[in-house]
Order: sequence, then structure tokens, then C-alpha cells
Amino acid sequence: MEERTELIEVAGDGHPSSDAARVAGWGRVLRGNRVLWVVAASAVLALVAGLLIGRFIAPAEAGEAPERGLVTVPVEFGPLSNDVTLRADVGYADAVHVTVDTASLDGAAIVTGQVPEQGAELATLSVALEVAGRPIIVLPGELPAYRTLRVGVSGPDVLQLKQALTALGIGVGDATSPMFDRTTAEGVRQLYAQVGYPAPAPAEGATEMLRSAEEALRSAQGAVAAAQQGLAAAGAGPSTLDVWQADVAVADAERAVEAARASGGDVQGAEWALKTAQLQREQLFAARDTSAEQAELASARAQVQAATDALSEAQLGVLPHLPASEVAYLTELPRRVDSVNVARGAAVQGPVMTVSGASVRLTGAAAEADARLLSVGGEASFELPDGTVVGATIAAIEEAKGEASRRTVLLDPAELTPEQVEQIKGKNVRVRVPVGATEGDVLSVPLAALTAGPGGEERVEIVESDPRDGEDAKTRMVLVETGLAARGAVEIRPLDGEIEEGALVVVGR
Repeated sequence: MEERTELIEVAGDGHPSSDAARVAGWGRVLRGNRVLWVVAASAVLALVAGLLIGRFIAPAEAGEAPERGLVTVPVEFGPLSNDVTLRADVGYADAVHVTVDTASLDGAAIVTGQVPEQGAELATLSVALEVAGRPIIVLPGELPAYRTLRVGVSGPDVLQLKQALTALGIGVGDATSPMFDRTTAEGVRQLYAQVGYPAPAPAEGATEMLRSAEEALRSAQGAVAAAQQGLAAAGAGPSTLDVWQADVAVADAERAVEAARASGGDVQGAEWALKTAQLQREQLFAARDTSAEQAELASARAQVQAATDALSEAQLGVLPHLPASEVAYLTELPRRVDSVNVARGAAVQGPVMTVSGASVRLTGAAAEADARLLSVGGEASFELPDGTVVGATIAAIEEAKGEASRRTVLLDPAELTPEQVEQIKGKNVRVRVPVGATEGDVLSVPLAALTAGPGGEERVEIVESDPRDGEDAKTRMVLVETGLAARGAVEIRPLDGEIEEGALVVVGR
């Protein structure tokens, strides 16, 4: 190793002098921080170089700034719109679970047929499923089927059934009445005929009761006929034979009286016999007492009335009815089958399937401030993954669950092809809702281009020379009327001059 020798000045007392000590200390600092000192020296050189460059390149006079030009932008010409943008999930509308009321079934609720495939469409009169050989008929309605509907019951569910049948062209009598009557029952019979199934069988014993009621009525009617005959016989007048015999008896008695008078016989006895014959003849034409026969007829007629009432009741028991297990009411038909939870031969347990609207629906969310700019029926648009722009219509604006400051926005897209549906199904898309738009192409400038005139009028400054001339550039002020403002731009219409597309307007200096 090279031997290093340090020369240190020594003071008269044998210790190094203060100057010598300072020199030695700086030497140690320089040797221990050589890299740091190199960087510092480089910085100093750069600073000096910058000052020299600034001295010879900058303007000759110190503090002189370069002259600035005007900040301009061209006037635009085209449509202008103000949009609300939101994100929306794509799915099918109003998914609901379809359940079957199996309480009214006599046996096991076994699926016997008509099991739909996923993606199938359910419309009015579709058979959603077949359970125990009976159909589950799809009808439009909001109320679920919760009881069997038959003649005599009344309520909103009956009114819903009548309205559904009326929409199908099936007569139900008074469609505004909530009463299930005979006409409604006949309408149910036609409903089953249209779906290709027999109407539900009457309750057990109903048919036998009907036959018994019919036989009882026939018997009662026979009793009435017999009573009527008895009354007629009791109230009838004398027969021709009875009258003839009475006349003969009177004539014989008269001759007997004359013979007695002529022979001096028993005249009084002959006269008494004549009087008796005359009274007997008169008795033939006297009114008869038919009260007993009349009472018997009244009793027979009462039995007929009772039998008629019983027959009417029995007839109601065999009229068509609609079991709760054989109808599924769904809103917004047709519906799309999203999933099926049963198979043929399996027992029904829980929801049998999940269905949703057959049409695609977009569900988005918007802040309350943005939602106030939207309205039901408003037009919107979104892009498919392939770049195709598709229109949509706002179907509803609802309060978001659990978020008072946001609103749920439901949109119905324009008609989509099956291929387009597959592109967006289950995806999230960006939806643009124009809340204000110009009618066609208009002139527009940035909001920063507007200035206020002496009277508060709005104006823009048009540059007619090179804007790089700065304050020396030639400009002119044009009074304008403003229109729609959107995305930092505003529609303008010149009032006292011409403004052309592409003209430069001043937005800053």
C-alpha cells in the first residue's frame, strides 16, 4: 500500500495550529464525500451554463417577455346534445317463480308431460306443465290462483278470470261482475276446449246427486199430475147418464102423482116421491167440495218446487270449474323460460320453473340529480360489442332499493335479432340518454368564447387575421343569441353579423 504522509503545522506549544487543523478537516471532508462534491460541481456548472444561454438567447433587455398570441378555437357546425350517461345490466324483464297449488289434487303431484325447455316462450293459453294428467294453463293476470273457482263464488280473482277469457273472445256474461255464474262456467268449458283438454271432472258424488235429483223431480211431477186428475174428477159436473136417469126418475114420479089423483090413491105419497126425484136431480148440479183434492195438489206442487231447487243445485255441482292447480297467471306475456326445476315423472316440490319477460330489458342506476332530467318514454341508445348503436326507451324510473340518493332506470331496447341478444345477454353496457338536443346542425362554440357586452348582451370575438399577431390581430365582435349548452359548448345564432363554420373565435389571451 502507498504510504500517505500528512504535513500538519505545529504550534509553539506542540499542538497543531488552528489554521492547520481547519485545512486538515476540509481535506478529510473532501476525501470522504468525493461523489457528493462531484454532483454539486456539476449542478453549479449547469446553472452557470443556463445563465449564459439565457443571457445570449433571451431578449436583449432584461425582464422583456415574449409577445403572446390569441387563444382561439374554430366554430363547430353540427348537432349538439346534452346527455346523461349511465351503466346498465342487460337481462330479461321481471323474473318470477312459477309454483303449482297441489292442495286440490287427489293424488300425488307427478309431472306427466308438457315440460318446457329453457328458452321456450310461454304465451296466453300455453300449457306450462302437465301434472297428474291435467294442464297448467297460462293466462294473463297479476293475482295468483289461490282457490278453486266455481259457480257461486265471487271476488277479484273471478273478475281477473273473466277479463282474461273476454280477451280471448270467450263469452262470460257480465265481464265487470266479480260473480262466477253459469255463463262463466261455460266460458271455462270453452277455455279447456281451446287448449285441448276436457274440463275438470265434477267432485265425487256430484253426478250421482244429479241423477237422484232428476228422478225426484220426475216423481214429484207425476204426483202433481195425479192430484190434478183427482181434483178434476172431484170438481166435474154430472154425467149425461146421471142427468138422464134423474130426468127419468122425475118423469115417473110425475106420472105416479097423476095416477094417484085419478084413482083416488095415495096422492100425498106420490107427491113426496116426486119432490124427492126433483131434489135428487137438482143435487146433481150442486157445487162439489174439492178442498181435499186441492190440498193434495198443492202438496204435490211444493214437492216439485223442492225437487227443482235440488236439481238446480245438483246441476251447479257438475258445471265446469277452474281448480287453482290448473292455471298460472303471469303478467307481461309472453314470457321466457329461464330455468326448469322439474322433470317428467318427478313429484312437484317448490317452484317448478323460473320465467322472465321474453323481451330484453336494461336495468341501470342514475344519481338523483341525473334521474330528475329523465322521463318515462324518453329515448336512449347503447352500443353492442360490435359497435352497432341500438335505440332504447325508458320504461320506468324507480327508487333504488337501499339507496335513497339513486334511482333505478329500466329501459326497453329496440327490437334485437337473436344474434344481438346473445352478444349482450348478461353484460353491462353504457347507455346514453340525450336530455336536450338541437333540431339538426347548429353553430356552436366553447362557453369560454362568450363575453358580455355593455348592456349584458352576449357576444363572441371572431378573428379575421393571424391569431399569432396577438393584440394586433384583427377581430370583430358579433352579437349572438345562445341556445342549448352541452358538454362545455353552447349553440349560437348570430344577430348582427355572419359566422361561418371553422371561423376562429377567441377563448383567451
